[in-house]
Amino acid sequence: MTNNYELYKVFYWAAKTGSLTQAAKALYITQPSVSHAIKQLEDSFGLTLFYRTSKGVSLTQEGAVLYSYIEKSQILISVAEEKMTALKNLGSGELRIGGSDSLFKHYLLPYLEDYHRKYPGIKLHLNHGTTPETISFLKEGRIDVGVVRMPIVDDQLEVMRGIQLQDCFVAGERYAELKGVELSMELLLHYPIILFSRNSRVRMAITELFQSYGYEIKPEIEVGSVDLLIEFARKGLGISYVTREFVAKELEAGSLFEIQLDVKLPPSQVGFMIMRNMPLSSAASKFIELVK
Repeated sequence: MTNNYELYKVFYWAAKTGSLTQAAKALYITQPSVSHAIKQLEDSFGLTLFYRTSKGVSLTQEGAVLYSYIEKSQILISVAEEKMTALKNLGSGELRIGGSDSLFKHYLLPYLEDYHRKYPGIKLHLNHGTTPETISFLKEGRIDVGVVRMPIVDDQLEVMRGIQLQDCFVAGERYAELKGVELSMELLLHYPIILFSRNSRVRMAITELFQSYGYEIKPEIEVGSVDLLIEFARKGLGISYVTREFVAKELEAGSLFEIQLDVKLPPSQVGFMIMRNMPLSSAASKFIELVK
């Protein structure tokens, strides 16, 4: 017996419309093609599925049994097709992004707002983590896109450049005497330093920079978020190492000022990671287009 989906589709429309002519119109085929398909199906079962009448066709008892099953499958197929169209047109689905709290809040938030405005049917899932954790999320299939500090060297990943950021040391009014003063690394280390506690790219970079000049930077205070780095510096608990772009408002308002060093602090690059040679969902593709 043949298992041709097209035959069942012809049977469905002939039964639904009660007319071989209407079935042919619905399927954009000729009436003889409809008749031939029904005959093939009847021959394969060895059963008569339709009575031919002057008004068209009507189902036999056996045909009605078959129709009760075929109708359900056609409804499911139609729903599936609608779902696929919705996914293609971004009417539904989800976007899963991994990255640090600070990058989400201070960099990605405007993009996420814009994306949500354009595609309100897409559910957003944000997975917070350090760079190593975000790479693991991506490889485990828990996220579609990772947003991290570069460089990232991994053959399994494709990384696209985002914006460039500049890290710096900042302090509040308690250290006002340091405004406009150029400090050496050695002098800076005489003051309490506040650093991010987790194994972040920023923490690793500043540690390596000081080591390259023969110094060891030991924080007096370690905190778990950029917001706390900013707040502790404002309160005068020490000098925080933060991303300049993330404290733009505080620097402009004067609640924080930037410490001038006699060495240049290297900029850092944000990158968007995806799995190499893996197809992106429509939702993820549109997000990449938006941020690029």
